[in-house]
Amino acid sequence: VVTREDVEESLKAIFQYVKDKEKLFEDLQAQIEDIQQKISVKKCERDYWLEYKNVGSKIHDEKISSLEKDIKEVKDKLQRTTEYYRDALNAVKEENQSLFERHMKLLSEQALKSAVRYLDKHCHREVQENEWLKEEVTIYRKEVSDLKASVQLLEEENTSLVAKLIDIKLQNL
Repeated sequence: VVTREDVEESLKAIFQYVKDKEKLFEDLQAQIEDIQQKISVKKCERDYWLEYKNVGSKIHDEKISSLEKDIKEVKDKLQRTTEYYRDALNAVKEENQSLFERHMKLLSEQALKSAVRYLDKHCHREVQENEWLKEEVTIYRKEVSDLKASVQLLEEENTSLVAKLIDIKLQNL
């Protein structure tokens, strides 16, 4: 015998069961939608990375290689410029050194001339004789070097003549 209360309790239990199942179904539906959203986000991300892999990475590779080439060109230009400026600096240093030496020589000559002006006639004459002697020494040194060269040529000629004479005597023997 089933009473009305049993039926109501059974209906309440079924109703509660259906309600629980509907709630569970709604929760599952919400989870499915959430997962689908995550899947769509991941698909978009995957599509982006696939597109990057297929297209963007090639573009970036080209940009990277172009930038590396530019860096190499800049380094080469820097090296050439550094060498140019180093050479220019050395040339300027050498020119400055020669100008300094020439200037010092001119100053010493001017100092000598101004000192000679204040000397008495006897000292002045000695300075002139000293300069004349210096010129004569350079002339004699040149003559000595010329004479040494001619002596060496004559000695070589004499040795060759002596060698020929000895050869002829040996042949006559």
